[in-house]
Amino acid sequence: MGQPTLILASASPRRRELLARLGATPSAVAPADIDETPHKGELPRDYARRMAREKAEAAASGEGHVLAGDTVVAAGRRILPKVEDEATARQCLELLSGRRHRVLSAIALRAPDGGIRERLSETVVIFKRLSADEIDAYIASGEWHGKAGGYAIQGVAEGLVRRIQGSHSGVVGLPLYETRALLKAAGFDLA
Repeated sequence: MGQPTLILASASPRRRELLARLGATPSAVAPADIDETPHKGELPRDYARRMAREKAEAAASGEGHVLAGDTVVAAGRRILPKVEDEATARQCLELLSGRRHRVLSAIALRAPDGGIRERLSETVVIFKRLSADEIDAYIASGEWHGKAGGYAIQGVAEGLVRRIQGSHSGVVGLPLYETRALLKAAGFDLA
């Protein structure tokens, strides 16, 4: 029996790179276009899980397994946005400066028969206390654009992280341990 078909419901090059570390190459990439607005009072864990499930459902074609994920940066019960402008990036960095926050990375694997398996990775990240100059320099780097919480740990921001407890790959956007477990359970032959 051959390898099952895998469709990645994300246009993120980082997710494709991380998936390749497991020896998995999607046969197709089908980014899901869904409303990502949190529901009123929705907690970060619930939001991350819901987004991963809804993306998997939206990208489903019945032709193969669909892998979808969502990464949420949470300061307490507050869900930080995917940042699109400098002012919001600055607000996020000022909020995260010198404090602990959580990065929740949910993944969902939808089988061709419609069944969904999911996992959630939770990582604690602590930034150093950021000076105004450090925030300015990070804003100037531009790598915050489109990133949850306004930073990309796989880039310049990694030098601003004092401590991480959990999954580095989950903070980047695809928790490899959890992803491997889901794919193996679905019959994928992985490295």
